[in-house]
Amino acid sequence: MIPSITAFEKSPDRGRGLARDMRVRWALEEVGQPYDVRLLSFSDMKKPAHLAHHPFGQIPTYQEGDLVLFESGSIVFHIAQNHAGLLPENAYARARAITWMFAALNTVEPPLVEREVFMLLEREQPWYEQRLPIVDARARKPLRELANHLGEAQWLEGEFNAGDLLMVAVLFRCKASGILNEYPNLAAYVARGEARPAFGRAFAAQLAVFTKGQSLG
Repeated sequence: MIPSITAFEKSPDRGRGLARDMRVRWALEEVGQPYDVRLLSFSDMKKPAHLAHHPFGQIPTYQEGDLVLFESGSIVFHIAQNHAGLLPENAYARARAITWMFAALNTVEPPLVEREVFMLLEREQPWYEQRLPIVDARARKPLRELANHLGEAQWLEGEFNAGDLLMVAVLFRCKASGILNEYPNLAAYVARGEARPAFGRAFAAQLAVFTKGQSLG
């Protein structure tokens, strides 16, 4: 059975690989699982049919027969559990990989997204200059700690796994801001993730949606 995922019909990121369906696409490409994509407009995402699958009206969702999942981390975890290649066979190594999945989404991503949104939406506010150092410090703390842990290693725990997939996907979001360049080993880590053929296929698939939308527009 071929699973299907949902994605933006017109992504706010203009096909730059930042929308969270990218993570799911990448995981599916890594394990060699074909998939279908159902594109949704912003109005579609607020309709009862979609809210029945994703109560928060977002993307992506994942459907495989009667199973419907939402939240990109949960979907990647499901894919990793049910296909070889993204979780180690050793029980302890598997547990560590899963721990890094949680760390990517719960520890590293939130302050990065907060910084991104703050700089985008609050730059003209009178409190911007005063609050910026606080937001910056919160974003840099987990990056500094992650850089210290990674050191000269290629991946977080030996071989590439789902923990690396989600961590790279999270760090990839902050490339454009320049903050990643302050941590050369993290920048190199992300570059290794981007160099994986499965990442390239997922990125191209997401970009194709935006390119097609532009040509039709």
